[in-house]
Amino acid sequence: MKIQFGRRFWIAATAAIVVFTVFMVGRNALHAVKIKRQINLLTREQAYYTEKIGQDSALLERLKYDDYLEEYARENYRMQRRNEHVYIMKE
Repeated sequence: MKIQFGRRFWIAATAAIVVFTVFMVGRNALHAVKIKRQINLLTREQAYYTEKIGQDSALLERLKYDDYLEEYARENYRMQRRNEHVYIMKE
């Protein structure tokens, strides 16, 4: 006894394979787009932090000198020497 598959069976099988393939490719394409966005975000963050590291390294290098250290403390932390009065005037 030989089983014969009709034309409808082959059309349905082909349609099922096409739908499955489109679903898998589409799903993988969406996943690839999400990953690409994450990569772009992480690349921007890397550039930002690399620049920040450069700025902080330059600041640390300058803070090794006492003159700049005193200037930095006065400007950023409002420190002053003993027996000295500092007045802050806002414009």
